[in-house]
Amino acid sequence: MRGLSASAKTGIGVFIVLVALIVAMVMTVMDDDGGPGGSASGTATSSPPSPGPQGEDEQDAGEQDAAPPASDTPLQGLTLTDLYDGRPVDVGSALAGKPAVINLWAYWCAPCREELPAMEQFAQQAGDAVTVLTVHSDLHPDKGRALLEDLGVDLESVADPERKLATAVRAPPVIPVTVLVRPDGTVAKVVAIPFTDADQIAKVVEEELGVTL
Repeated sequence: MRGLSASAKTGIGVFIVLVALIVAMVMTVMDDDGGPGGSASGTATSSPPSPGPQGEDEQDAGEQDAAPPASDTPLQGLTLTDLYDGRPVDVGSALAGKPAVINLWAYWCAPCREELPAMEQFAQQAGDAVTVLTVHSDLHPDKGRALLEDLGVDLESVADPERKLATAVRAPPVIPVTVLVRPDGTVAKVVAIPFTDADQIAKVVEEELGVTL
């Protein structure tokens, strides 16, 4: 077989040089546009950028326990209405200076029918040592009053149709929920399980608030 002519060899050489130039140009464009190894803004990166002072605060917040209250004293300045007469109730002031148990419930909640009498029994056992407040978390306060009357439960109760209290303490979107509050207004624990008797409530109060009955 005959070898390549001089002109063919020259053409191949030119082609190789052109390919090399094209490859070099492509690599330069990728680097300038923030491709692999690039740093141009507005492009996706394989790892998040190093946070500044604000980013560090946000990172620390994400490492805390799930759904912490937005404030150390989330009930301060929170005003609801009395379930019976509609008068304004400053929840933070009403609970200040004493351990408190707040029970979030609704008239349609089946477990609440068993838990509310247990809350009343606990309140009777606790006396002045612990404040017990129930919060009807529904748009129909009349139906909440009717349930309490039907159960024969007589507890301090407020209406919270907009679930302001639940939002303030970052309670999960379930009913019932019990919130344990320290005398200084800080939240000790949010319990999203129903209680069936006063002894269960007393045990949690002792563990979280240090009150022994």
